[in-house]
Amino acid sequence: MNSELNQDRDVGDFDGGDVDEDLVVGLDAGGTRTRAVLASARDGSPRGEGTAGPGNALTVPVPQLTDHLAEAVAQAVPERLRGRVVAVAGGFAGASRTAADEPGRLRAHSALSAALRRLGIPAASVEICSDIEAAFASAPGHPTDGLALVAGTGGVAARITGRVCTTTAGGDGWLLGDDGSGFWIGRAAVRAALRMADGRGGPTALAVAVGRALGLPGDVLPDDVPSADVLSADVLPYDAEGAAPEWPRGQREAYRMHLLPAVMAQPPVHLAGLAPLVAEAARDKDAVAEAILEEAADELALTVGALEPRPGERVVATGGLLGPDGPLTAPLTARLQPLGLTLDWVADGTQGAVALARLSI
Repeated sequence: MNSELNQDRDVGDFDGGDVDEDLVVGLDAGGTRTRAVLASARDGSPRGEGTAGPGNALTVPVPQLTDHLAEAVAQAVPERLRGRVVAVAGGFAGASRTAADEPGRLRAHSALSAALRRLGIPAASVEICSDIEAAFASAPGHPTDGLALVAGTGGVAARITGRVCTTTAGGDGWLLGDDGSGFWIGRAAVRAALRMADGRGGPTALAVAVGRALGLPGDVLPDDVPSADVLSADVLPYDAEGAAPEWPRGQREAYRMHLLPAVMAQPPVHLAGLAPLVAEAARDKDAVAEAILEEAADELALTVGALEPRPGERVVATGGLLGPDGPLTAPLTARLQPLGLTLDWVADGTQGAVALARLSI
């Protein structure tokens, strides 16, 4: 197999390529979505792509995971090309290569194999890795060794050796960990709103934003606050010091009574969808939101630091909280600089999964 794994072109109209061209599929299956990319086995150039629902191998039931994988792969691979797919590799949240019988790995392999059978894809090689391994391999040059950081719905850092995760920090799931992640930030937003409502915390624009996002009745929110799509510092009724307004005690009690059931009615992972509200409020100088993002950056820096990084070591990062427009990019970069570390961001793990699929041939 050609070891040149650096062809990352944009997906365009695919006319079928060489009639006998072998193809591979790379999958990035995370807590929020599953993405599949069809690529040339020869040079890794993309041929098609597809997306579907969440792909966490531990939290998504296998039948539902199978459906999501089949949907994403079906979009990426036209039916006429499915017989030419020779290898598939997937990077899954909740899976690892630490042991052959690791539960997430087994569930992911079972679901992916079933999805491929459903679509009639006869790939001889089906590889499962963690989403963080796929993300690391997606960096320019498809590196073999270094550090990886995921800061999206979940949060985890890992040391990668020979493209395999050898040590991890964080990533213990929404109940026990994922500190600094999108879920963690979204939960912090709800906690701040609840603390405002019962008097333990000060006023914050997050209370209104969270209430709107969770569909609370209008009569438990301030009358002069607009809908969530137009919330900003210019229209919220801030006081003379720039702080969000105090609510009457009765209104705060009604808000809290409605907020808790609204949160509990949804799966916990849905709290990650509130993270953008914190970033928006922080841009508008809401002190509570700013503090949440600063603490999130602290947690991610601690997670990376737990891996005992060496100065100048590569840190490949992915996830919606980082990257060009990520709300944690600047604060985390500032915290890593004293360690001699810089972030090398990638959009997702699909290119790395493609590279790993090609290497398996």
